Amino acid sequence: MIEATTQAEPRPSRTVNQDPDAMPPLGKAIPLGIQHIMAMFAGNVTPPIIIAGVIGATTGEQIFLIQVALFVAGIATLVQTIGMGPIGARLPIVQGTSFGFLPVALPLASSFGLAAVLGASLIAGLLQVVLGAFLKKIRHWFSPVVTGIVVLLIGITLMPVGLKYAAGGVGSPDFASPTNLGLALFVLVVTIAVHQFGRGFLKAASILVGLVSGYLVSIALGMVDFSSVADAAWFSFPKPFQYGLEFHLTAIIGMALIMFVVGLETIGNISAITIGGAGRMAKDRELSGGVMADGVATSFAAIFNTLPNTAYAQNVGLITLTGVVSRHVVTIGGILLICMGLFPKLGGLVAAMPHAVLGGAGVVMFGMIASAGLKIIKECDLNQRAMLIIAVSLSLGIGLPAVKEIAETMPGQLGLLLKSGLVPAALAALLLDAILPGKPKRELAEADEATAAAEVATPKE
Repeated sequence: MIEATTQAEPRPSRTVNQDPDAMPPLGKAIPLGIQHIMAMFAGNVTPPIIIAGVIGATTGEQIFLIQVALFVAGIATLVQTIGMGPIGARLPIVQGTSFGFLPVALPLASSFGLAAVLGASLIAGLLQVVLGAFLKKIRHWFSPVVTGIVVLLIGITLMPVGLKYAAGGVGSPDFASPTNLGLALFVLVVTIAVHQFGRGFLKAASILVGLVSGYLVSIALGMVDFSSVADAAWFSFPKPFQYGLEFHLTAIIGMALIMFVVGLETIGNISAITIGGAGRMAKDRELSGGVMADGVATSFAAIFNTLPNTAYAQNVGLITLTGVVSRHVVTIGGILLICMGLFPKLGGLVAAMPHAVLGGAGVVMFGMIASAGLKIIKECDLNQRAMLIIAVSLSLGIGLPAVKEIAETMPGQLGLLLKSGLVPAALAALLLDAILPGKPKRELAEADEATAAAEVATPKE
């Protein structure tokens, strides 16, 4: 009995499931890589479709925007998984177009055009690289109450966008028709049912299942025009600077502010991967490299005409679910994304999807963003100080977009910053959290403890 126990004890401390550097057999790695792409696909192509509607893009331009979103996401994913010097977490992180920038990007695109959004994104990405380099020194600026408020307001701001799409899209001749609303409701019901009763990959891909189901129904109803697919090229390399770059101070301020919050989301995603998948705290170089890779990806995305990129949270959940934390699996997924971005006909298939189908999924996706914000807020001590910060920020974030006359009376571009409500709300949260007395030190102490624990548990490289 003693001998048997002794022989059973020596086990490798890190298996293929726990070691980011381990490589599963290709027969398993390729399907796992495809699974990661399927889980993020809907979220990656939705923002370019929405921004295309705001700028009045043609069907061909919409196909192009979807194509570059896939291509950039693939390149950005490889930067995270393979790394470039200090840049990249070298963890199984899937990058994709971020919803977080949409509440600021949409009014900016409407007022200045897409070139101004891309120019501001380029600067915001460079600033995020700086943020990653000095992460340890400024991390305490962003407490859970500040981050949670901004994430919550991102979801709330996008909710009307999802409902407008569910009705058929603004300007649609059959806006809010029973057919559009019924189709959106069908997608919503399928998504909820698959998420609640599905298992494994099916549960993780519930949004995608809802979109595909709604797409098939819309085809059966004769609501889809495939002429754009026929006109699209089979192969095309994405052209950089298609829309150019413009630099407006208002746009740069708005995008840079949201960039800081999105950077914090990346920190949370990296920590969730190492804790939930590898069973350890994230190393400082992983956190710093991951945030810098976010910034590089965002600037690269601007050059290739698409919105900022960030680490996708749904893929973090997939890693926790499967337990496979190999970065090489996600590298395979990144290569597949690049290949998909080189074939515009695929973008044409996505662009042909009726807005009502996208809206049905948007109701869930945008609501989940708001729910994530509430979850972050729950981490802080909800005392009178925190409640005051939440009260002022939510009043500005929700009230200003509802009373547009206030923004219209403001001079110059100040009114545009107030129009979304998110920028003044985020500034208010940051300022109040910095100056109000009684700020809890718990978050900073926990961060220091986590860093110390990671350094003890991880051998020096």
